[in-house]
Amino acid sequence: MAHEKTSSPNPRAGVALAAGLVVCATAGLALAAPPKFRSAQPAAAEKVQVPAARVSAAEAAQRVLATHCIACHGEKSQMGGLRLDTRAALLKGGKRGPAFVAGSPEKSLMLKAVRHQGEVKMPPGGKLSPAEIQALTQWLATGAVYHTPTPQAPRVGGQAPAPNAQHPTPNAPNPLWAFRSLQRPQVPQVRNRWWVKNPIDAFVLAKLERQGLKPSPYADRRTLIRRVSLDLTGLPPTPEEVDAFLSDRSPNAYEKVVDRLLASKHYGERLAIKWLDLARYADSDGYHDDTDRSMWPYRDYVINAFNRNKPFDQFTIEQLAGDTLPNATDEQKIASAFNRCGPTSSEGGAIPEEYLAKYAVDRVNTTTSVWMGLTFGCAECHDHKYDPVTTREYYQFFAFFNQVPEQALYRGADAPPTLFHPTPEQKKRLDELAKLIPPAEEEAKPRTGVADPKAEMARVAEAKKKLEALTKERAEVEKHSKVRIMADVPQRRPTHILVRGDYAKKGEEVQPAVPAVLGKLPEGIASPRLALAKWLVDPSNPLTPRVTVNRFWEMVFGHGLARSSDDFGSRGERPTHPDLLDWIASVFASPERTEGENEAVGAPHPAGTASNLQPSTFNFQPESGLGWKTKELLKLIVMSATYQQSSRVTPGLVAKDPDNRLLARGPRFRMPAEMIRDNALAISGLLDRERAVGGPSVKPYQPGDLWRELSAGDQEAKSYVQDHGPDLYRRGLYTFWKRSVLFPAFAVFDAPKREVCTVQRPITNTPLQAFATLNDTAYVEAARVFAQRILQQGGPTVDARLDYAYRRALARPATPAERQVLTRILNRSLAHYRADAKGATQLVSVGEFARLSELDVSELAAWTCVCNALLNLDETITKE
Repeated sequence: MAHEKTSSPNPRAGVALAAGLVVCATAGLALAAPPKFRSAQPAAAEKVQVPAARVSAAEAAQRVLATHCIACHGEKSQMGGLRLDTRAALLKGGKRGPAFVAGSPEKSLMLKAVRHQGEVKMPPGGKLSPAEIQALTQWLATGAVYHTPTPQAPRVGGQAPAPNAQHPTPNAPNPLWAFRSLQRPQVPQVRNRWWVKNPIDAFVLAKLERQGLKPSPYADRRTLIRRVSLDLTGLPPTPEEVDAFLSDRSPNAYEKVVDRLLASKHYGERLAIKWLDLARYADSDGYHDDTDRSMWPYRDYVINAFNRNKPFDQFTIEQLAGDTLPNATDEQKIASAFNRCGPTSSEGGAIPEEYLAKYAVDRVNTTTSVWMGLTFGCAECHDHKYDPVTTREYYQFFAFFNQVPEQALYRGADAPPTLFHPTPEQKKRLDELAKLIPPAEEEAKPRTGVADPKAEMARVAEAKKKLEALTKERAEVEKHSKVRIMADVPQRRPTHILVRGDYAKKGEEVQPAVPAVLGKLPEGIASPRLALAKWLVDPSNPLTPRVTVNRFWEMVFGHGLARSSDDFGSRGERPTHPDLLDWIASVFASPERTEGENEAVGAPHPAGTASNLQPSTFNFQPESGLGWKTKELLKLIVMSATYQQSSRVTPGLVAKDPDNRLLARGPRFRMPAEMIRDNALAISGLLDRERAVGGPSVKPYQPGDLWRELSAGDQEAKSYVQDHGPDLYRRGLYTFWKRSVLFPAFAVFDAPKREVCTVQRPITNTPLQAFATLNDTAYVEAARVFAQRILQQGGPTVDARLDYAYRRALARPATPAERQVLTRILNRSLAHYRADAKGATQLVSVGEFARLSELDVSELAAWTCVCNALLNLDETITKE
């Protein structure tokens, strides 16, 4: 809640009782609403020496060992004389004998220990979960094969590592699943082929049929258009869009909705939210002073790239090396700001060399997280304990990113290297200043032979003040007209292994290279960074397409096919549908198909069924490629029957698949922080959907003056200066992102500070979230403006108005039970505000949007309470 000074009038006086009514009534609405339930094989063409079942068992078991066992029974520590990081050590055992008995797994001491069946009970912190015990049991039963051996110990003093036989090579028979060459699996045959709309469904249905499960029915049309609108634009559908879809009975009605949404300018804004987390985009430097910076042109590049459907391989190359491209355009140079988005310091007592190393480390960790899905940063101080990455290889990667001619401790928005990129308004003002400054310079010169020298001195002093103000303004405008970009020093700096990650302890010199397990850089490219970018999107690199499509799947379904989307290494979770992930990744990264090559996959509905009432079959050719196009990828996903399932769940599904890993129902999860606020603005009508995308970041309502309170020394210069007018109602991704004081309404809903690359946002539920949506000025104002719209356009009766409100908020009419609850809220609130005219006036005056004077104040206040309840429903802030 906002911190108001006691001497100031509280603009939300009168909300307190109403908020209490809303809280109680929201619980009632939850009961009145329709029942919902909160949900939350190797490639066929690939030849491996170890059977797939043993490979899968080894990966699952090694995750358990890495999490619970290796810290005490690994290379550095062998409690009880037992080491578990190699098969030889497992067979040798410790002081009590062999941990594993080949051929008799049930007699193995390890199994007895984790089952708590003997004297020794492991791990000490508590018994493993049944799934973890089953993973170890299966692994021992298949021979205890170590799929990815642990790398050697870290080198000391920056010495070059000896040849490491434990590190797999690209030709090794059993590399980690994510490192295997990407092949396109065969689309499986299924019994219920009529359900399959595109190959995604065949993979999902094949697994469901093996488990004895059936897919859920289709979601109803109202739910489906709301779901896909939120997924593809981040905004709810308007009632007019819902009605148009409901009345369109053509077989391709749903596909037309999808195409319209993909063509919307809001599509790029929706996809940018997740990408900006990855890019650790912010409008301030971070660290102790957290100075403002002007990086928003990079944010706009991301939005426009998605809207123009720029191929992801080109998108990658421009962001990692756009400045190195031949005849690089301004847009490509701005794209390279991806690696200037990280936090920087201007602390006077800091050591420049240390911070230059920090910046390069940030770029390494971000790049490898975004495109490779690896916990690469673990190798900064020592060889990676679980994945085939050495410290030497870490600093070979570091060598790509420590060549920037930057000042480590620069203070100001225009930290070089930069690109001059003014907005039209900035350019206009600079042109005006260019005309004003020369006459001011002349005016500031003293004249000779004047009759009154004293008056002349006064005139010159005044003229100099004017000139100083103009030149200062020009410098300020120019500073904020520059965006930080990447560049390389003319003469490459030497790169050394930093022993234990210490910038002051330099070991052996290394050259730019990628991990040996993943091959080599392409030859003949002068810029190492450009070579790296092209290597990441080379067809031979299996990581980038797998990681990327998994992340888009996660955006839509709430979890990836590989749930640990931030870790495709040994400790990450194996995909639930590995063939499906490989199929989509192969399709995404393959060139686009020419017309007429193949027949469509996806059977038509049998004659006589009401197929025209269901979303249409999206014809996709089995040998097609998407050419790295994200719009086509998302269309493929949302056109699938898998995506179009109802999110309702049966007791049987809860018992067999509580986390929806088998995808037997549709997705349902809470929206991201920015979308929750966008949703409220859109429902109320405050959001200007027609406004052009992009532009400088804005500062909407924020409680108190947190910036000043939390700044060093409580400086007035650090105060938060709120914007006014239309800028108050911009979408959330345009909100000024200050790292040290994250926008409170976003912080409570798990948005990251973006001090580091964030791959997955958590989804938490806390009481503080309700305080924000019930009391924050933006949400109270949205409720009040929503109420005005209902009173103006909702009809003459309470029932008609409630139906109108539900259609705007949830794309459906209210149920009789919901009308009953909300009518009770309305009547109680109306009685309260009839008796408290002052409180009513204060409530309907929250926010800057104009209040309609012709509306009865008490009635508007009462309907504001109703709307506040609607905006706080779980269903309203959830995509299902």
